[in-house]
Amino acid sequence: MTTVTLGALAAHFGRDVERGVSKAVGIVEAAARDGVQLLVFPDASIGGYIGDLRAPDPDELPPALDPDGPELAAVAAAAGDMTVCIGYTEAAGDVRYNTAVCLSGDGILGTHRKVHQPAGESLAYAAGDSFHAFDSPVGRIGMLIDYDKTFPESARTLALDGARIIAALSAWPASVTDRAARLPADRQSRLFDLYDCARAAENQVFVVSSNLTGVTGSLRFLGQAKVVGPGGDILSTTRSKGGLAKADVDVDAEIARARRVLNHLAELRPDTYHADESIGKG
Repeated sequence: MTTVTLGALAAHFGRDVERGVSKAVGIVEAAARDGVQLLVFPDASIGGYIGDLRAPDPDELPPALDPDGPELAAVAAAAGDMTVCIGYTEAAGDVRYNTAVCLSGDGILGTHRKVHQPAGESLAYAAGDSFHAFDSPVGRIGMLIDYDKTFPESARTLALDGARIIAALSAWPASVTDRAARLPADRQSRLFDLYDCARAAENQVFVVSSNLTGVTGSLRFLGQAKVVGPGGDILSTTRSKGGLAKADVDVDAEIARARRVLNHLAELRPDTYHADESIGKG
């Protein structure tokens, strides 16, 4: 039996890059003392997220950073033997991406550029175009960035590529059109939890889901960081508060148990998954 400690963070990060890096390093060091082996930060932890989904202010966009720059290097140095996933705005020439990296003291292990873009996010970022799993000290991992997890195909692609753990990094706000007085009652609060649990249960994998807290511009973020097991059960959660959701799990044993009778990936029927063009025609 090999147990690993998974951690999902809910915290506020703003525009100040230097402060964000310092805060991230402090959190990594504290998590290491706590025995965390995989730590998943929110999307946009370094430099913050856009302040308006519908019409991002071009003068108030998060700073775009070089993936080989000192910011990620500082987090990697703090990580040491720990595996850390963290989000930032990536500068790729003249193009900006909403990006997640997975790193350790050995450097960057994997990168994901957000594929699915809600509302006006395309005005601030270019879109990524792929989903890939990669090997890490805690096993094979895949990453999603907030809206990506709305689409079952995203997590399924990672699971088919061998991911045993999906790190879902989010900057997920309360509803911008029908906001509830209390965050737990917000429509997006319900959907955020639903997607985390569904993606884990569909693919019989672990989902380590982080999220921002606090306010940026017109957006109020939900928190609700959590670790979800391969049966879709929430093992640990911060609810709407900041903090670290932790769970000690035997990844291989729990996935094997979940797939013992019903193995969703083995029982797929991709030959049947296509629309019938005759449906809906009179």
